[in-house]
Amino acid sequence: MAGEIQDLIAEVRTGSGKGAARQSRRDGKVPGVLYGGGVDPINIDFNFNYLLKKLKQGRFLSQLWNLKVEGQEDVRVIARAVQRDVVKDLPTHVDLMRLRRTSRINLFVHVEFENHAACPGLKKGGTLVVVRPDVELNVLAGDIPEKLTVDLSGKQIGDTIHINDIVLPEGAKATIQRNFVIANIAAPSGLRSSENEEGDEAAAEE
Repeated sequence: MAGEIQDLIAEVRTGSGKGAARQSRRDGKVPGVLYGGGVDPINIDFNFNYLLKKLKQGRFLSQLWNLKVEGQEDVRVIARAVQRDVVKDLPTHVDLMRLRRTSRINLFVHVEFENHAACPGLKKGGTLVVVRPDVELNVLAGDIPEKLTVDLSGKQIGDTIHINDIVLPEGAKATIQRNFVIANIAAPSGLRSSENEEGDEAAAEE
């Protein structure tokens, strides 16, 4: 389940439109908007360095935040979009959406693999090939998991891990209905090459 909800601090932005947003950027801030929840949107600003630090922590778009804005009641939000400068890749605008604990939302949750040392396939020289490092889940806003965990214990070369092999948090479900692949344990490259050569030789003899 989700850990302690982190605070996200912003301030109300006076004015609206592109002109006000450009002025915010000149003042070293990142403009944003808070919408949803059946009330009017609010224009907000973030301190640039503060926001950049939050973004570098990772999972900015996949966790619940407690938004604190002076003069406003704290509200739980999720970031729906972070626009970036196409050249510098720095944030230029943030979209936040108000949430209730009972709201259901789709978001990507990171997949973490554990017990590498207890994986026979890796000990034999196999490679963990991660097909989906993040999985999109439909979850309750109040029960967002921090991560999904895959136990590699006992996995052999050639084994494949599917979404149905992962125990999802109660109330959570994958947005894709089929039993898709998360990862597999691939054979060492040398072994794969020799198998291919043997296959070619067998084909030639036929």
